[in-house]
Amino acid sequence: MRFGEHFTEHLVSATWQEATGWTGPPRLGPFGPLTISPAMVGLHYGQVVFEGLKAYRWQDGTLAVFRPDAHARRFQRSAERMAMPHLPEEYFLQAVDAFVATDGTALPAGDPALSLYLRPVMFASEACLALRPSREYTFLLMGFVTGGFFSDEPNPIAVLVSREYSRAAPGGTGQAKAAGNYAGAFLAQQAAVDAGCDQVVWVDAAEQRWIEELGGMNIFFVRGSGPGATVVTPALTGTLLPGVTRDSLLTLARERGYPVSEERISVEQWRDECRSGLITETFACGTAAVVTPVGRVVDGGTTWHVGDEKPGPVTLELRQALIDLHLGWTADSHGWSRLIS
Repeated sequence: MRFGEHFTEHLVSATWQEATGWTGPPRLGPFGPLTISPAMVGLHYGQVVFEGLKAYRWQDGTLAVFRPDAHARRFQRSAERMAMPHLPEEYFLQAVDAFVATDGTALPAGDPALSLYLRPVMFASEACLALRPSREYTFLLMGFVTGGFFSDEPNPIAVLVSREYSRAAPGGTGQAKAAGNYAGAFLAQQAAVDAGCDQVVWVDAAEQRWIEELGGMNIFFVRGSGPGATVVTPALTGTLLPGVTRDSLLTLARERGYPVSEERISVEQWRDECRSGLITETFACGTAAVVTPVGRVVDGGTTWHVGDEKPGPVTLELRQALIDLHLGWTADSHGWSRLIS
């Protein structure tokens, strides 16, 4: 099934107005077209933020949403950066509960490759073309059943380093899950596809050399192998998205005894350490992609391979540890899964 094309039957909504705040708890209704004004602020000035999280069906039939509280808090931070109102965390969780309890029936039992992807979104819905923040906002939550973003198997992808375009700059909106960040990435992503790659790699805007993230995912590197392997990811600088999956994997790696660091890594360093054998694995991660190995890198006229271009043992171990938590196959010692009755 194609990602994000076939939605379930319901939609959760809520409205905020300057005079009254949120006008009531989120309401569950049928999925369908919206009635909006052509002068809607979000349509013209881009006041739109969103999230992406997943619900899973465990073997005993339980529906479990992975880390919705962390997504609720990031949603608030994104809204704050875009001069939008906070959606209370309890509202976010009420919306998740109502939606999953109703449309979770669309998620079949017995297929661990499938999940229910949830898309909360908030947009400026006031009809006004004055250049100022909106005085009305609409919150929606919808969803669809999906398999893996790239594949249900951990097949390595190829990536293209973008030197022509930048995703974010210091002081910008790179740390927010704002709609405009993704529209601005489409041209670079198309360049990656044209070069025979699956994803674009973003570097910093100032020097065009420090690795930040992939098109819609965070990135990790593994140095060494066996008990001596270390796990590295670019540090949060305000220009890249603080992924919930990223945070989860840092915790899981530490728990498995891997030294973990967050540091600046240049494209040249990535290339040289791959060629010397120091970097043995690279993987991308995100809600949709889960954990996806990177096997080949293209940077202009230069190409290099990561390891033997196959999924590495650390990548597979962390991927399985995350999946085990998603599906309730291991004990949730962190309280990350919210169970839906």
